[in-house]
Amino acid sequence: MFTLKNDLLKIGIKKTGAELCEISSIKHQTQFMWDANPDVWAGYAPNLFPIIGALKNNTYFLEDKPYSLPKHGFIRDNDKIELAEQTQDSITFKLTYDQESLIAYPFKFEFLITYKLNGNTLDIIHTIKNLDNKTMYFSLGGHPAFKCPVYNNEAYENYNLVFEHTENSETHMVSLSDGLIFDESIPFLDNSDTIKLKHNLFDKDALIFKDLKSRKITLNSAHSGDILTVSYHDFPYLGIWAKPNGDYVCIEPWLGIADSVSHNQDFKTKDGILSLESGKTFKASYSIEIHNTHLV
Repeated sequence: MFTLKNDLLKIGIKKTGAELCEISSIKHQTQFMWDANPDVWAGYAPNLFPIIGALKNNTYFLEDKPYSLPKHGFIRDNDKIELAEQTQDSITFKLTYDQESLIAYPFKFEFLITYKLNGNTLDIIHTIKNLDNKTMYFSLGGHPAFKCPVYNNEAYENYNLVFEHTENSETHMVSLSDGLIFDESIPFLDNSDTIKLKHNLFDKDALIFKDLKSRKITLNSAHSGDILTVSYHDFPYLGIWAKPNGDYVCIEPWLGIADSVSHNQDFKTKDGILSLESGKTFKASYSIEIHNTHLV
């Protein structure tokens, strides 16, 4: 595991998948990340590229040719990721295309992810480079899981997610059989800025939002106040998820989304898909701020 520290925070990142696996306070050793209990859910914060979620029939088409990718793409659990650079306050990992990746994803790319500590905030910066001689198509996202409750004297039901703005929004339903997005949505936030956490909230899988005004969301405890804030200005979609028996919540900034049940599987027309011209570079970042009351 690679580590970064400053006066307030320590973070840990696994080389496999370049996955963030620890955010803790220097002074109190309080842990803010889920512990990846394999009996519940064995992830910490998978990095999602070049797709988000599931493909219809596990297949997509480019120029009428079929390809297959695993759910959320091939960055998570990838042991080919290399350390690219480490400084006093940042660390960068890199994955470059190879012959194996070209079979599943026919683009020459470079994927870089940088973790940068800035006081009580961790910035997660994604850089995608198109090394090919053709336009490249991709999605990108984060999947960090935060511990709930953080403190032993609290319960899961003491926690809320509070949006930056009052919202009127719908959640897009997920098919439990294959992870695809139903065409129908249901009202969820009715002139409200708060989601009260409870384990059965995720009985039907993730909450998926496409139309939020907010670009910040705060994990709040009724007993210990605001714990952390995730800011996702570069990401238009947001997923919120946990296993129904998991003492954690994932706050997931996304640039794309799983296939819909009615999609024709054409990769270029996939909901939220991005295009990047030959030789160009794309950047997107989100941040995790740990509130100072839990650090000093």
